[in-house]
Amino acid sequence: MGKCLVSSTISPLSFCTKPKSILPSNHPKFYCPVQSQLRKKFQSLRSFESTRTFCTRAVLSEVPNQNKYSKIGATSTGSIPSKHLLHVVETAAKTGSEVVMEAVNKPRNITYKGLTDLVTDTDKMSEAAILEVVRKNFGDHLILGEEGGLIGDSSSDFLWCIDPLDGTTNFAHGYPSFAVSVGVLYKGKPAAASVVEFVGGPMCWNTRTFSAVAGGGAYCNGQKIHVSKTDKVEQSLLVTGFGYEHDDAWATNINLFKEFTDVSRGVRRLGAAAVDMCHVALGIVESYWEYRLKPWDMAAGVLIVEEAGGTVSCMDGGKFSVFDRSVLVSNGVLHEKLLERIGPATEDLKTKGIDFSLWFKPENYYTEL
Repeated sequence: MGKCLVSSTISPLSFCTKPKSILPSNHPKFYCPVQSQLRKKFQSLRSFESTRTFCTRAVLSEVPNQNKYSKIGATSTGSIPSKHLLHVVETAAKTGSEVVMEAVNKPRNITYKGLTDLVTDTDKMSEAAILEVVRKNFGDHLILGEEGGLIGDSSSDFLWCIDPLDGTTNFAHGYPSFAVSVGVLYKGKPAAASVVEFVGGPMCWNTRTFSAVAGGGAYCNGQKIHVSKTDKVEQSLLVTGFGYEHDDAWATNINLFKEFTDVSRGVRRLGAAAVDMCHVALGIVESYWEYRLKPWDMAAGVLIVEEAGGTVSCMDGGKFSVFDRSVLVSNGVLHEKLLERIGPATEDLKTKGIDFSLWFKPENYYTEL
């Protein structure tokens, strides 16, 4: 496989080239007596698509209760200009993704953190590459990486949350739906984010880059994106996830999976939280929820969703922080309807003694939560 360049937010990537076995329409051996008619119809469809908005903003007056959920993004980036902070976040994520791309079609060296919780050499190499970028630019910032844990100065207002390879199991199997996720918090709230998603599959890998800065909107390959405006659960495509611990929370979400499968167009389980949230932001699914994610799973994705016009809360409907143990993101229009089922199920878990207190919050790290 030739060298594949990782996309930036400025220049979108082209996807796989056309297979050589398919002849172009102007090939001398290709003949169709109705070719001109088909071309006219195709051009008509193209014209329609060009005038169609992919993700339109829902009219707020038609969305009751949408403003009841607190914004989770930072209101400031302190002394660091937001554009510079975002640039470093994007550079860090891109650097990590280049490591992953280099390894994507090679044999995996897999070890285990748990019975089914995988880690590969690529996870570690990607994190090392990301750390080098962050330290070079902000040597005094605090960093929380999935593989390396907590390093840096806990008195810093900035906390970097790094998932060098979200969806390691998918990566290990060559199954599309994994990403590099980098988010930075300012006083505990997401300030800038970048997720590089791997799309395609074996022999056809490519990437697309999602990014956001608090108050600046969300983008995919440099183009502004927005959540969907679907307002009916039965017309929605939903996504969830399951952790490695098969306990009461896991069983509760199995039941939620069944319930929403019955009343929606379907529920998917892709296996990479950052990817799932970016798909909500892109408007191709309406919602995503999961119990017991870590800060590095969520810090980038939740900001991208919010900046794309979506809503973020805990699964009981409460105010969210990246140190919480549950998350529900949606297009905003459906948030209240989804909570009619998800909220009571989560409250029931609390009565069973399931711990929903904050976790992985660095000691002495100041937040405005």
